[in-house]
Amino acid sequence: MYKLIEGGVTAAKGYQAGGIACGIKKHKKDLAIIYSEAPCTFAGSFTTNLVKAAPVLWDQKVIETSGTVHCILVNSGNANAATGEKGLRDAQASAALIAGHFGIQTEQTLVCSTGVIGFPLPMETIEKGIASIVQTLDTTNEAALNAAQAILTTDTFTKQVAVEVLVDQKPVRIGGMAKGSGMIHPNMATMLSFITTDAKISKADLQALLGSSIEDTYNMISVDGDTSTNDTVLVLANGEAKNEMLSPSHPDWPAFVSAFDHVNAELAKLIVKDGEGAQKFIEMTVAGAKDKETARTLARSVVSSNLVKTAFFGSDANWGRIFCAMGYSGAQFNPQKTDLFFASEKGRIQVLKDGEPLPFDEREAKRILSEPVIYCTAVLKDGEASATAWGCDLSYEYVRINGDYRS
Repeated sequence: MYKLIEGGVTAAKGYQAGGIACGIKKHKKDLAIIYSEAPCTFAGSFTTNLVKAAPVLWDQKVIETSGTVHCILVNSGNANAATGEKGLRDAQASAALIAGHFGIQTEQTLVCSTGVIGFPLPMETIEKGIASIVQTLDTTNEAALNAAQAILTTDTFTKQVAVEVLVDQKPVRIGGMAKGSGMIHPNMATMLSFITTDAKISKADLQALLGSSIEDTYNMISVDGDTSTNDTVLVLANGEAKNEMLSPSHPDWPAFVSAFDHVNAELAKLIVKDGEGAQKFIEMTVAGAKDKETARTLARSVVSSNLVKTAFFGSDANWGRIFCAMGYSGAQFNPQKTDLFFASEKGRIQVLKDGEPLPFDEREAKRILSEPVIYCTAVLKDGEASATAWGCDLSYEYVRINGDYRS
């Protein structure tokens, strides 16, 4: 129903992007921009942390009060979080600066920050950076890559994806970029994700679509159990594909939703694969649950367990930790009817049947679990619902990275 294409946030028509090193970080890109000359309907989802960074508060205000936006400005290296009234003024001032360059209203600019908490933005540096970055805007894949590089913190690689889907027999594109490596946990994590599309869709339908999509994508990942102050997903839709207005009643709505969900799921999985110090990518599927929320809760509980993560780090088939994490999740299921499987490219083994342990070859299990991608499946036999969560192992390197993060 959709096809993968090259690129990121500039894959859709009408979007320009750029990324530069303005001086917030030493010798690394740290300022990014996404811009559409055509006004965009937009949607956002934000951290559940009670301590919300200034840019999160600004963006929430823009979503409440503005019908359209043109631009997203992002800085890395400084979170502008826990910075009080000055932080709020700086977030608005950043939006005003970029709005002035494009001749748009301040409330038509979204801003995001990521980095160290508790330090005010270096506004003189930001102002000079904005003056420079607007000169670099382009529609190329290289421009999208520059932007994707500029939003990184402890990430080890950029995260981009783009797809094309037919709507009214017209090619509609959806592109995205994300950052995230540590402080990743369900219900939004230390992550930023930016999605652009040239589809024509109302703000209300776009917001509803995003709210639904994150439930099975960004809210189903865990690296280390921490949730940040700046977590944000923003979506822009500028209508440049010239399709008829998309809505749930449109015949091509299911195809568009499928493509949109794919972009978010792939970005979410890339965040987990880049988990700080991670050596293994874990996919946990719960099948046969009585309802979707039960399956989600159980799957998230497993990938969020530090004991499960360390077992995978050691390639240890300690299935009891998985069973235990399911048991304390708060979701109701019948342990006496549960099957459990491990799999990788090296094979598949069943370790639990109807709640009772099965004998298995420990050496074979270790060989399977030594692979970089591990699949774990729990079958409940309580119903037809299923859900998948993604996580990673927890390594010595994670402690090293976070022990000297500010240095």
